Amino acid sequence: MLDVIKLLPDSVANQIAAGEVIQRPASAVKELMENALDAGATQIDLVVKDAGKSMIMVVDNGCGMSETDARMCFERHATSKISKAEDLFAIRTMGFRGEALASIAAIAQVELKTRRKEDEVGVKIVNEGSVVKEQTLVPMQPGTTFTVKNLFFNVPARRNFLKSPQAELRHIVEEFTRVTLMNPEIGFTFNSDGKELYHLYPGNLKQRIMGLFGSNYEEKLLPVRQEAERISIDGYIVKAEFAKKTRGEQYFFVNKRFIKHAYLHHAIENAFMEMIPKDSFPGYFLNIEVDPADIDINIHPTKTEVNFLDVKLVYAILHAAVRKAIGQHNLSPMIDFEESADLNNDFSAAMGMSQPLSFPNIPIDPNYNPFSKTPTHHEGRQYDGYKPERNASPGDWRLLYGERTDLPNETVEAIEEKQYRSQYLQVNQSYVVTAVKSGMLVIDQHLAHMRVLFEKYLKELENHSGVSQQELFPQALTLNMNDASLLKEMVPELENLGFVLEQANPTTFMINGTPSDAAGCDAVALLEQILENAKINRTDLQLDRKLNLAKTMASQLAIKAQTRLSEVEMQNLVDQLFACNVAEVAPNGKKIYVILNMEDLFQ
Repeated sequence: MLDVIKLLPDSVANQIAAGEVIQRPASAVKELMENALDAGATQIDLVVKDAGKSMIMVVDNGCGMSETDARMCFERHATSKISKAEDLFAIRTMGFRGEALASIAAIAQVELKTRRKEDEVGVKIVNEGSVVKEQTLVPMQPGTTFTVKNLFFNVPARRNFLKSPQAELRHIVEEFTRVTLMNPEIGFTFNSDGKELYHLYPGNLKQRIMGLFGSNYEEKLLPVRQEAERISIDGYIVKAEFAKKTRGEQYFFVNKRFIKHAYLHHAIENAFMEMIPKDSFPGYFLNIEVDPADIDINIHPTKTEVNFLDVKLVYAILHAAVRKAIGQHNLSPMIDFEESADLNNDFSAAMGMSQPLSFPNIPIDPNYNPFSKTPTHHEGRQYDGYKPERNASPGDWRLLYGERTDLPNETVEAIEEKQYRSQYLQVNQSYVVTAVKSGMLVIDQHLAHMRVLFEKYLKELENHSGVSQQELFPQALTLNMNDASLLKEMVPELENLGFVLEQANPTTFMINGTPSDAAGCDAVALLEQILENAKINRTDLQLDRKLNLAKTMASQLAIKAQTRLSEVEMQNLVDQLFACNVAEVAPNGKKIYVILNMEDLFQ
């Protein structure tokens, strides 16, 4: 029998490695920018075309490479970062595996130009599919320029799986943000298809956050500083009052390397407990400095996951640091009730008045009784009787009707008999109950209204029939670059529902109109929730996106539990529910109603 095990060719091995390391254009951007950081660059420029599919160029003014190093950098497992296994536990640099450039060269056409300061000329190397096509000397400034063209040109199946240009550009922007955040002392530029998206100047972390997310973040940030043995935490959190309905500005770094860590994220959420609504998310930009020997970052190809030697200790310190920052920078005004001020003298002197201020004399009628049968008159103003509160109990007929002269002259027994004969009953201001032939029908009013709105919005999306209500005072919605790009894609669907949006600048939208059903709601919070759900359920299928949009709108605008409904409102809700195509379950899969049989009621 012939031997069946054999070594793979280097080109095939590199393509396999590329499948793990280079998943999309953003992966190549990340690796090239991290190499530029490790080269000691003070200025890094990123240029992409067609969302990185056609070209990615990274230019830096770092230390450059010699001719030999320039040729060696494309070999597998060739790196200047480590030389023995122990070095893996003392890593301070970004890239270290020695697979990135070899992987990029295996699935793209790469041109490298590099020059050291001590060299008179640089070297140019052209590598296509792991094959060196050209190596020449070229005049250039000190530093390195990597140009990656036609990504996945020799792996068409991988290229076909790339998303739309807008989606791929969002991934590149996210990687650019992660790299630039913790390197504020370095200047960066980002150009896409000839348009400059970012121009970041060297500065401090707060200035970098403002450069990436907007100048309005200056008032939103609280500094976090905590020093402990072998661990230090530094960065900023976003004040609780600026918490958003969409998660986005949440960045953890370990030794300036971006990581994802659900356990540590819980520490932040727990620190903000009872300060922000449950459907909102805290924002943070935090770097954790630890001894490299206390972490293992070599557990994932993208190096975004880490293992801590004592993660519970890190959790406790992080939680305490955030709570301390919130407490120390509490800007609530302190009012001293002990001292009494002479208001007349203070305000008179402040306003330059010669006469002291006098307080108005307000007449008070001690005999006024809002429950009195006889209206009381006050100097020309007539009180028409008691206006009932909206949340009064149905049984409190006196509170509901008062002793109004314009009501029919009915006895207590007549009113109670009318309520007893009512067709619908609201229980706990959350459930609508009515009698049916087989027993009793109990309907969850929130889920029922969600189903009604869901089918209504689906029709509006298909028929472009949404009704808009103009905003008297337009509201501004400021987002980060990725969220703004996603919202711009969704504008046609949102306009079909009744939103009227105008893009004021690349990251700000003016809300000039909202759907008629959304009258009185927080339009900014509603759009943030729509964006959050769109990111969670992101897909390129238009039908799925419409379903998700209709579901989000219905969930946010449906009447909530503990909302009082009149009998007419209950009647309309039940009629609309059973006119739906699917009346049994809500869009979230929960059962809308149950029928209690007579046998069950009397067991």
